[in-house]
Amino acid sequence: MSALDNIRNFAIIAHIDHGKSTIADRIIQLCGGLTEREMKEQVLDSMDIERERGITIKAQTVKLKYKSKDGKDYILNIIDTPGHVDFSYEVSRSLYACEGSILIVDSTQGVEAQTLANVYQALDINHEIIPILNKIDLPASDLERTRKQIEDVIGIETSNSVPCSGKTGEGIREILEQIISVLPSPKGDKNQKLKCLLVDSWYDSYLGVIILVRVINGKIKKNMKIKMMSSDRDYNVEKVGVFTPKPIDIEELNSGEIGFIITGIKNLSETKVGDTICETSNPITEALPGFKPSKPVVFCGLFPVDSSEYQKLKDGLAKLKLNDASFSYDPESSSALGLGFRCGFLGLLHLEIITERLEREFDINLLTTTPGVVYKVHLNNGKIIDLQNPSNLPDPTLIKMIEEPWIKATIISPDQYLGSIMKLCQGKRGIQKNLNYSGNRAVISYEIPLNEVVFDFNDRLKSMTSGYASFDYEIIGHKEGELVKLGILVNSEPVDALAMMVHKDFAQSVGKEVCEKLKDLIPRHNFMIPIQAAIGGKIIARETIKGFKKDVLTKIHGGGAMDRKRKLLEKQKKGKAKSKQFGRVEIPQEAFIGVLKINKER
Repeated sequence: MSALDNIRNFAIIAHIDHGKSTIADRIIQLCGGLTEREMKEQVLDSMDIERERGITIKAQTVKLKYKSKDGKDYILNIIDTPGHVDFSYEVSRSLYACEGSILIVDSTQGVEAQTLANVYQALDINHEIIPILNKIDLPASDLERTRKQIEDVIGIETSNSVPCSGKTGEGIREILEQIISVLPSPKGDKNQKLKCLLVDSWYDSYLGVIILVRVINGKIKKNMKIKMMSSDRDYNVEKVGVFTPKPIDIEELNSGEIGFIITGIKNLSETKVGDTICETSNPITEALPGFKPSKPVVFCGLFPVDSSEYQKLKDGLAKLKLNDASFSYDPESSSALGLGFRCGFLGLLHLEIITERLEREFDINLLTTTPGVVYKVHLNNGKIIDLQNPSNLPDPTLIKMIEEPWIKATIISPDQYLGSIMKLCQGKRGIQKNLNYSGNRAVISYEIPLNEVVFDFNDRLKSMTSGYASFDYEIIGHKEGELVKLGILVNSEPVDALAMMVHKDFAQSVGKEVCEKLKDLIPRHNFMIPIQAAIGGKIIARETIKGFKKDVLTKIHGGGAMDRKRKLLEKQKKGKAKSKQFGRVEIPQEAFIGVLKINKER
């Protein structure tokens, strides 16, 4: 078995779409991990949805053998990480399993916001970083400008940077040589007690839960009894293996190595990411510093369009939960939409991907309610409630204050768009914290309430900057806000699925917009329907849908006609009042979708 000096564990970090999966493909090809016939684009992106959108969602790992220019044999363990802000928890775990990182920057676009976030995570845990300047085959590539940006914006040396092209394969061997000479080899002792980091886990329908581990000290082998330190439960190792990128069974994993084990666990919740694994017969006393479990920050209701698909939706959610520990769901019922689930996500892309997978893999037509965030409601009696669904807000007289989550947003953009970006952030109640320049690129940081960003911020930012701006955020905590629950009443009945939390200053305009939209979308009935927006008992906006009128007077002629007409109209009026009292207003699904669109347009 190779000594620790010949092993290099490294992560690939980059902004979304800067070419890290393509470079991983070229490295696998050069090291002979797969034959030409087995190679396909983005080998490490296993989900169809990852391929189609060109993004990485799950971190993937691969072990390769490489012979350097001086003839020595090395083992390279690569972890390809996601680049999107919603999946940054995947990145933090992957970085912990490595000693160094290669940072890929698109030499035509330069440094982007997500690049910053991931690099700072790597620097926090003392990673050695090699900058890679990708896409040098494109005419717009500007190496000098990109190097200067990396030094100015990130603040790392670029003297050891490697220009390359993931498309043509140019510079790939230079990257590998740089990895061997610059990145440190792992530290550890295979003769000490077993100490292992649980990096990731996912569910396989044939094998049960597959656990990705990084061995720190000792070795892990088949038929060994191991203990998960957070739950204090024992398991038997049935299989040990590595990905090359095909899974290959081996006898043992030594210190410094990354591989997978299978222990017959059937439930993903038993494998906590960041947990420490040790040997049952020879346990260690001190666990590794674990990761904070990822908490959902965006919540919304998922309802089947056809109520007969409820069971199908329930089964689909249970299957997706097997492979995604960061996603949560609880049953919920709504008088307007029937039975469904309240689901928690890491961000809007996460929400989009889960709903798309449900529709695609399980063939379910879904209706999604307005996404919202988790508010902390402080009551007068000292209790604090986490509020996910605005319709569950307690009586306003019991509430002392409501806190909402805030984020620190970093936006990098060409400076000609600066004015419109500032206007957008201020319109979202943002507070400017910082503004720096690198050449003609501005790096702006703002503190903004998450509720304002969660819906359409990224889309609007991209459209107003022709796609040139990039955006990244981290949650910084909760702050008190002047928030109110905006309730929508149709025919004096509250519609819980349309309730939303809004800032007091925006309540009137949002209420007016929703009422106007619903007036257009709810069909006319035989009676008049009032649509109202209310805060508590106070109505702040109203629209009225007029009822159908039947002309009951056409056949009346001759003497005493006025009296007979008046009697008939009185009778009709009573009938309409009665039908309004007992009639049910059917709210079509287009109306809910229309209200969602209002939020997007805002």
